[in-house]
Amino acid sequence: MRLLHTSDWHLGRSFHGVGMLDAQRAFIDQLVTYVREEAVDVVLIAGDVYDRALPGVDVIRLLDDALVGLTGAGARVVLTSGNHDSAIRLGFASRLLERGGVHLRTRLTDLDQPVLLPLDAGADADVGAGPVLAIYGIPWLEPRLVAEQLGVDTASHFEVTRAATARIRADLTARAANRTVHSVVLAHTFASGGISSDSERDLSIGGVGAVPLDLFDGFSYTALGHLHGRQQLSPTVRYSGSPLAYSFSEAQHRKGSWLLDVDADGVGGIREVLWKAPRTLAVLRGKLEQLLTDEDHAWAETAYCQVTLTDAQRPAQAMERLRSRFPDTLVLGFDPEGAGAAAKMSYSSRLAAAQDDLSVCCGFLEHVRGRAASADEAAVLAEALDSVRLEGMSL
Repeated sequence: MRLLHTSDWHLGRSFHGVGMLDAQRAFIDQLVTYVREEAVDVVLIAGDVYDRALPGVDVIRLLDDALVGLTGAGARVVLTSGNHDSAIRLGFASRLLERGGVHLRTRLTDLDQPVLLPLDAGADADVGAGPVLAIYGIPWLEPRLVAEQLGVDTASHFEVTRAATARIRADLTARAANRTVHSVVLAHTFASGGISSDSERDLSIGGVGAVPLDLFDGFSYTALGHLHGRQQLSPTVRYSGSPLAYSFSEAQHRKGSWLLDVDADGVGGIREVLWKAPRTLAVLRGKLEQLLTDEDHAWAETAYCQVTLTDAQRPAQAMERLRSRFPDTLVLGFDPEGAGAAAKMSYSSRLAAAQDDLSVCCGFLEHVRGRAASADEAAVLAEALDSVRLEGMSL
């Protein structure tokens, strides 16, 4: 049996103001094609299917197209809710969808209700004959909301996750009494040792954010979601990461998934699957003129760009000039070289150090735009101050 581990689709998300629905649709087309060509039996989606609890109509339609495409390609889908999803809304019609091969695990009551799949021709998932794969789904668990239901006294991510995995282990023990059972667990959480990026929502509110890896000991494979970088925490505990980059901190990520082969003896092999990125991300740094002329940056002309300018003074019309070469510059920052103590001085400190009215005006101009007043600008300000003084004297 072949399983594909994905997570964090974040359907409906934008990238620094740029809509990503077309890019997400392109990913789903890649996914459906891959599932069909590689004869994938089960697609796992470990949470954050949507980017928000109330997705738009076009976003819901995209998920509908994805599920129809995946099941039409011959795969089942096992899907859990993440911290961005509304578990109640995502779990709507779960019993009906299960008949069509889409298994939603968004409720606490379904924690220990696995999707059972036979692992050889002689196995029967329902009556207990032959080896079987049990796929469990742990939805995003908000500690303050689920601690009482899970019977724990401390509302922390560690305690609620420990209680959830304990329920799964109890069910596994019962099922393994008379047959061989291999287990795959989906969980949307921050596991210790994972490397985060700028596009994930902090999970630490309400308790300790990270959970230890040993909570997943004993499972054949744990398919994690939440962190957007694909990574291996142990041979059997992995994040698939998001299929698309959702922040410039992910510029160096190689987006993909994990493909698992499982048979009667367990997980036989795991290999990476890479997705084609719709756009390259470029993180550029340097002086404006250098960035505009250096041929080494030619590759970034068609990329989404984050630019940090290091000019001693903020150049005039910096964004317009950058976009003349890099039209998709989405983020612009300034980090002047050699600014030293002057850059760290607060505006109030600069104001206190000003020696006359003209210094105050020029200092304000520098503060709000990051560039000192030119000689012409200083002359205009001086003329305006003189005019005000003369007017005051005539009153």
